[in-house]
Amino acid sequence: MRKLAAVIFPGFELLDLYGPLEMLGMLSEEFSLTLVAETAGPVASGAGTQSLAELSFVDCSGFDMLLIPGGPGTRREIDNPAMMDFLLRAAVDAEVVASVCTGSVLLARSGLLDGRKATSNKRAWDWVISSSQSVSWQAKARWVQDGPYWTSSGVAAGIDMSLALIASLLGQQTAEDVSTAAEYDWHRDPDWDPFADHYGLT
Repeated sequence: MRKLAAVIFPGFELLDLYGPLEMLGMLSEEFSLTLVAETAGPVASGAGTQSLAELSFVDCSGFDMLLIPGGPGTRREIDNPAMMDFLLRAAVDAEVVASVCTGSVLLARSGLLDGRKATSNKRAWDWVISSSQSVSWQAKARWVQDGPYWTSSGVAAGIDMSLALIASLLGQQTAEDVSTAAEYDWHRDPDWDPFADHYGLT
């Protein structure tokens, strides 16, 4: 059983979070999922819907995996010392650190992606790459894995990344079974990225 902490903050993107959690949650005997935030309790998404953080950053420890969504709230969180300190502490012993969309900006600002390849939301690309010049930003990528760090492009791309992550941990067939159970058309190629072309990124 791998324990995953999913980080939420005011203004997080719903599908960034719940797309991957739905895929992982289908394997409840393999993954235990917990929502964490700077302060335990309800946290409003960018759409206004609230999710309940079970643990605060102070009380959060001993997790094997970390998931960071993006969303409009990341523009505030990059200047939040509590967020940066938590990411640095939580990533030390994590087997997997994954981000969706502009969640990668939080990892980049913390320094965790220094010298690594990563990607992010293509519509916000200029802002993303301005967050750190120490990251090898990959413009044309659905998702990128570099060691324990997994980063995906915008929103729905997190589902494709999470299935690839399942395949890497539990085998291709398990990931195929999950995508079939979800009736989801899984894009298996990490280099498949029509949105980079759409926004003129090469």
